[in-house]
Amino acid sequence: MRNTGLIVLPIFYHVDPSHVRNQTETFAEAFANYEKDLKVDIDTIQKWRAALREVGNISRWHVHDRYESIVVEDISRRILSGLSRNFSNVSKDFVGIESRVEEIKTLLSIRLDDVRFLGIYGMGGIGKTTLSKAIYERVSHQIEASCFIAGIREESRTSDALVYLQKQLISKILMERKIKIWNSYDAIRVIANRVRKKKVFIVLDDVDGEDQLEAIAKSHDWFGQGSRIIITSRDRHLLNRFVDNTYEVKVLNDAEALQLFSWKAFKKPYPEENYVQLSKDVVNYAEGLPLALEVFGSFLFGRRMDFWISARDLLKENPNSEILDKLKISFDGLDDLQQKLFLDIACFFNGANIDNITHKLESFGYYPNINIEVLADKSLINISWGRLWMRDLLRKMGQKIVHDESEEPGRRSRLCHDKDVIRVLKNDTGTDAVKGIILKLPLRKQERLNVEAFSKMQKLKILMLEISNDVDIVTWHSKACDNLRTVEWHGDLSNFILSNELCVMEWWGYPFESLPTSFQSDNLVELIMPYSCIKQPFDRRKVIFWHMQMYFLLVLVLILLPFTLLHFIYFI
Repeated sequence: MRNTGLIVLPIFYHVDPSHVRNQTETFAEAFANYEKDLKVDIDTIQKWRAALREVGNISRWHVHDRYESIVVEDISRRILSGLSRNFSNVSKDFVGIESRVEEIKTLLSIRLDDVRFLGIYGMGGIGKTTLSKAIYERVSHQIEASCFIAGIREESRTSDALVYLQKQLISKILMERKIKIWNSYDAIRVIANRVRKKKVFIVLDDVDGEDQLEAIAKSHDWFGQGSRIIITSRDRHLLNRFVDNTYEVKVLNDAEALQLFSWKAFKKPYPEENYVQLSKDVVNYAEGLPLALEVFGSFLFGRRMDFWISARDLLKENPNSEILDKLKISFDGLDDLQQKLFLDIACFFNGANIDNITHKLESFGYYPNINIEVLADKSLINISWGRLWMRDLLRKMGQKIVHDESEEPGRRSRLCHDKDVIRVLKNDTGTDAVKGIILKLPLRKQERLNVEAFSKMQKLKILMLEISNDVDIVTWHSKACDNLRTVEWHGDLSNFILSNELCVMEWWGYPFESLPTSFQSDNLVELIMPYSCIKQPFDRRKVIFWHMQMYFLLVLVLILLPFTLLHFIYFI
């Protein structure tokens, strides 16, 4: 029996262990009857006798003159302790989890008698659920009643979701299978009246709505002294309204990331000798995100080196859909304005100075002082050293959302890949769907673009035609306005029409001497045109007309000023 690897915990319920061990009293009578039964062979009886002798020699619970409730509690504690040790061994397979578990245990302060709510937050795929499970496995056996409710966001999609979640909580805490609850109000009454008397440990995983918390864990006084409630979410702001403290799950460091990837790709904590650099390339692309490391590692397990090389290059262009779908959950939870802001950052403004970008985003109607903070709370962006940053996988996810708007680039809302921009400007395939364009001018390659293509994009708000970072500025300046430029613009200037909705215009080496005569600059908040051929930014007739207006206004003021002063003096 012991060779099976199972843990045996015998309970002697109103029976003496010696009777079991020696097969005396009622056991002797039972075996005597079996030996007379022709249907039971002697070998089976001998195995039963040997098993009972072994069990009778194991010292465990003897329920005879003790309260059964005390024995049951003791048994439960022993089983949970054993499970915790087993789970702890399993959790060691998750790289980097030990230090994070210890940090959270410190925040929980289990030995204190207060009621404490802890929020765990971070971007999708970063390991919040894995971490909360590890904590639950370590701590739950130390507390009277415990409950882990997983996938609350997903569960909440059904009409009676809140009642279902409340029933889960109550049945697991009170250990009652049949809970007669018909609505959320009844469930709250049960929690307030019965659960509040217990010291509990509860994990609410993947919460994304205030209504979920108000139905399950609205207040500290719903739970008994010493209770601990952990809530995981992608939304830091949501947690801040309910919890006493928060813990941000950070990405894995380089060593941890390489180790996790290696476990999945090579079934050991380090890469094969010939795959070290390839492994580092993939790990760098994953940016320490556990989900990406596990997916990439599993995908590459057992593959040839040429497959690895192709996969590495492919990932840069087309990230894995499983990862993007996981990340997109946070995007789907944004409102329309926040989604547009996210996509603009992903396509145009990643790495921008936040002070310089705020006025641009205000001109788009994004209310950046509010919505940038919302994106940061949901771990979709971060702000460091005064700049706005988005992780590469999130940025690729945003660009894929734009790409999926249409097979034809000219029908997408944003163009941020050079090949798409060049295709639209070459073939004159733009439409009013295009709201923004950015092109890092590829000066190493000869391109001939049609300036009339802008005439079909009359909803354009962002136009950024930038010089590549690796180009010598002096060389660019010397060639800006001659026939040696590698980007040649063709088309009729008289048919060159820019969108009057332009808010941001940045055009290095602008090829004409003035802006189109029809262009209205009322919405323009930023105009950058270095090394251009421009001599007169706006049409001369417009400038003359503007000067005439100003002259007329000045004359009018000079004429009316004396009369105004005399009128004022007279009344004084």
